Amino acid sequence: MMDHARDLASVRDATERLLTAAAKLDNAAVAEPSRLPGWSRGHVLAHLARNADALVNALQGRPMYASAESRDADIERDAPRPLDVQLADLRKSEARFQEAGAAPADWSRTVELRNGVTDKAARVPFRRWVEVELHHVDLGIGYELEDLPAEFVEREIDFLAERFTGHPDVPPTRVTDGTRAWSTGREAAEPEVTVRGLAPDLLGWLSGRRDGASLTAEGGPLPTLPPL
Repeated sequence: MMDHARDLASVRDATERLLTAAAKLDNAAVAEPSRLPGWSRGHVLAHLARNADALVNALQGRPMYASAESRDADIERDAPRPLDVQLADLRKSEARFQEAGAAPADWSRTVELRNGVTDKAARVPFRRWVEVELHHVDLGIGYELEDLPAEFVEREIDFLAERFTGHPDVPPTRVTDGTRAWSTGREAAEPEVTVRGLAPDLLGWLSGRRDGASLTAEGGPLPTLPPL
């Protein structure tokens, strides 16, 4: 069962970690490339602020974004802003998200996200937690997958394994860190491939943030995952 209130607290803590770390940057560093192709650190910060507002829209029954084009345009507009403006915007948008999350609501209801994706309202805070944690890593300022909370890593691996389950281009795969195991890929009675590695490396591979070079694959080559 999703505990949306607990996840909201985790989002708040993760956002504070990110804000504290980013406050050590300067305007020149914000303009430098992030780890995401084509995006500066300013793009990442702008996206995080606008994503918080978009998830408020979803929780309140509105489209997350007016359009894909407007989403991209807002990020491009906000990316060049000075560091202090970026951080103030992110802090305010986080407060709006927390306020929306604290409002009385039916958390079992279904909400619509981007591209026609739907989910239970109760999972929206976890989705926001994913955005904050992984994009903190994407900033490339010393916060790595190994620094992520263990609970988050396990839950995000579970979420991503579920996302690829049934995908026709992914062979039946067992993913394990030696103590826990997940199934993903095409449905089958038995896995074709077993992928082993440390949990942060598994998360990096599943999320497209590492190439899987540190993982071992048994029964076949390491599967090539489609983009998220």
